[in-house]
Amino acid sequence: MENKSDSEEGPKGHCIFTLIRHLIHISSLEVENMLKRREMNEQEQHVLFELMTHPDVFPFVRQKATTFDEFMILNKQTIEAEERGDIISRIIVDEWKNPIGTINLFDIQEQCGFLGTWIGKDYHGKGFNTLAKIAFLQELFGERKINTVFMRIRRENIRSRKAAEKLSYAVKANESRSSIFQEVNREGYKYDLYEIPKGLFAMSYLTEENMIH
Repeated sequence: MENKSDSEEGPKGHCIFTLIRHLIHISSLEVENMLKRREMNEQEQHVLFELMTHPDVFPFVRQKATTFDEFMILNKQTIEAEERGDIISRIIVDEWKNPIGTINLFDIQEQCGFLGTWIGKDYHGKGFNTLAKIAFLQELFGERKINTVFMRIRRENIRSRKAAEKLSYAVKANESRSSIFQEVNREGYKYDLYEIPKGLFAMSYLTEENMIH
């Protein structure tokens, strides 16, 4: 994340990051710098484009581009959309600051939005997705005044559905948020809906931290 995190996160933010490091054995520097804004040089954009177009990744990317020129235009449009308040978008980076994916909040309305994440194939199963979500949710709930984050996950994306159901701060919302569930499935039952409430996110990590100590 941005350098300001060191001075602005405060005790609560520090506790969350300490807990994450304890659970998945990753250093403070790696966690606190998982995300960066969308400003990238051309080489970084090339790397991200190649990762995005992998056949195991591309079907699950919301903001698709089939050529590098399209990708550069899309990146510029995303930066402009964030300036308007329509989206919040971050680049996920590894410990060497190489871009490895993106995490975004789309369709922001009334302090709610939809989470969209993808990570390059070579980085699957290494804990980056979990770390990126925690860092991003902390920014959304702590700095951006977001109250609820939704995730819509394709039914055939078994890997992502299982990952979502393991999150202690997420709940399946097909029934409890039936109007939103119906909206995202206007063309048939394609997506399961999950909800991350601000209060549950905070309580989840407070509870886990107390169990550790």
